[in-house]
Amino acid sequence: MSNSSNLAGRWTAAVLVIVGLAAILYNVVVDNTPKGDVREIKNYTAWSEETLKIAETIPIQNGGRIKPLSSYSGFTMLGFHGARSMEIEGKPVELSSFAKFLRKIRGKNEKSISIKPTAWMLDALFRPEFSIEQPTFRVDNSAALEAISVKPRGKRDRYSYSDLEPGREKLVELAKTYEAIDAKKREPVQNQIVDLAYNIRNYEALLGYFGFARYGITLTGTGDGTTADQRADLSAVMQTAPQIRQQIAQFKSQGKPLETRIQSLLEQVLDAANFSKFGLFILPPAGAKEHTWQSAGNAIMDVMSSQSKDTDLAVADIKLMESAARAISKDEATFRGELGVLRDSLAKRAEARGEYKHIVQEAGYYRKNWFLYAMIFFLMGSLSALGMWALGGTKAGTVLAWTTLIPTVLGLGYCITAIATRCIIMERPPIGNLYDTTIFIATTVTLIALLVELMTRRRFALGIAPILGTLLVILGRRFELGDAKDHMDPLVAVLNSNFWLTIHVITITLGYSAGLLSAFFSCAYLLMRGLGLDGGDKDLRRALTRAVYGMLCLTLFLALVGTVLGGIWANYSWGRFWGWDPKENGALLIVLWTLAILHARLGGYIKEWGIHFAAVFTAIVVTFSWWGVNFLGVGLHNYGFTAGKDTINYFYAIMLCVLAFGMIAKVIEESNAKARKAAGLANGEPQLAK
Repeated sequence: MSNSSNLAGRWTAAVLVIVGLAAILYNVVVDNTPKGDVREIKNYTAWSEETLKIAETIPIQNGGRIKPLSSYSGFTMLGFHGARSMEIEGKPVELSSFAKFLRKIRGKNEKSISIKPTAWMLDALFRPEFSIEQPTFRVDNSAALEAISVKPRGKRDRYSYSDLEPGREKLVELAKTYEAIDAKKREPVQNQIVDLAYNIRNYEALLGYFGFARYGITLTGTGDGTTADQRADLSAVMQTAPQIRQQIAQFKSQGKPLETRIQSLLEQVLDAANFSKFGLFILPPAGAKEHTWQSAGNAIMDVMSSQSKDTDLAVADIKLMESAARAISKDEATFRGELGVLRDSLAKRAEARGEYKHIVQEAGYYRKNWFLYAMIFFLMGSLSALGMWALGGTKAGTVLAWTTLIPTVLGLGYCITAIATRCIIMERPPIGNLYDTTIFIATTVTLIALLVELMTRRRFALGIAPILGTLLVILGRRFELGDAKDHMDPLVAVLNSNFWLTIHVITITLGYSAGLLSAFFSCAYLLMRGLGLDGGDKDLRRALTRAVYGMLCLTLFLALVGTVLGGIWANYSWGRFWGWDPKENGALLIVLWTLAILHARLGGYIKEWGIHFAAVFTAIVVTFSWWGVNFLGVGLHNYGFTAGKDTINYFYAIMLCVLAFGMIAKVIEESNAKARKAAGLANGEPQLAK
């Protein structure tokens, strides 16, 4: 093949991969971008960084652990909004000249404000008049809005609480009806209505949480006809709880109904407690042996019903909340000071209980957004790798090899740092759920590919490393968006074993990494040979084949050891070594498939082409064991994740297309070889003696 045709083929392949990556990124961006115009909220002002940093480190109990408010805000917003940021227009923001320049490049005006999770949460808790106008709720099926008589903007869009409020009653009514239907049997619009009703209910709990602090209690009968009834702080009412209970007891002993003023007081206290009963479990318990934190509503009711173990502490907590909620009407600096006092009080008590040690670190983890920057570096490395392939062994190609390596290593460093930070925060090994496996495989598959490059120095592994890193980090982000759950929350009891999570789960997941890498090496082989991108370089082909063979051996070893260790753990936890669980069968399938490939290779049944065909199919086997078994909805190992089934089917289809392309390429190559041989005989060229 001529150098010109080889170069043209390289550029063609590079452009095709760029188009593929662009399509994936476009899909991600479009899926997270609200439809229609950006909402304008009059008089809205952005929170200062100083206020947000204080709010981020407020400790709360959620999901079975103590976490910063920023974590809770992030996953709550993700569940409602489908993204961790929201664009609106409000009061012009004062910016530096450079910041204005950057904003202009991004196509944003001076009124554009990006609301992140903690800011969104502060709005819901302390500025509900702004919050209800924000496009908080993502609705993917406009038929759900039509069912509750709300006019949709499009097939999929985001709506504010004010937009949905006219249909709220109908929404709740339909949700109660559809909730009785098994989730698997519901129609998509029915699931959307049930989910939206839950989101509305949980959002309303946030809106009303500090209602007691904003409005206080009306003391019925204290007015004289010309002046309104006086109002009292709820904390002051809580201090008089013993006297109130005494008066109630007197009325009951005398068989008399409660006075109107007392009846009104009790009703208001009950309403205040109910509105602040859910949402934020923000108050550390008074007893050292107690583990369940309280909401403001819990504290109020415990004091009023004489159940509180430390009445003075509960009253002090409510006073701090009242001060913070009312300071917002003055200015942000005053509010920030009161919020800081509240945060410091809660943090001090949490620290005394040994429950604050990772709060600041976790808030910093989400603020730094490690995996987003890892994805950016991997993407830079991917683009450079495509240029490296297109230019081949030229000097420019050598330069691009270095510009591929540097961002890839930086992306890998970000991934490793993020995973190490997560391990410290979670106080467990890196893998405990499906999201953990995704980011772990993204990291290890990149690391292994770079190690292969170090041993081979043929650049094929270097080129594949950042592309795989990009795709897997995107997959992790997509999964996190679709699942909208905090994956650092504690594991179920049967999985909560650091020993087995380390030796079994890490081993089996490393097997997934090796199996996927072998498949992508083989994809590269089939595409390069089929398109003639290798220029007939037999040394390159042998290097790729040896790398695939080594990865398959590593896959077999890790899958076999991991499966045996998993059986020992199952025997320890469930009393049986093997139960034909889908996840167990998937791991066994990897072992049997790789055994079959290696035996066929050793026996001469498959040669260079054959081992690559088999390795590509390994990607399907590994992906089924890793993700596919979750769609079956059965088994003790089921993660319970069912969204994204189409994505995995697309992956299967792509791998089958690569296989089909390779087979066609093999037939064409053999046909051309026979034609050349026949042409040589016809021309009388000398042949080797038989």
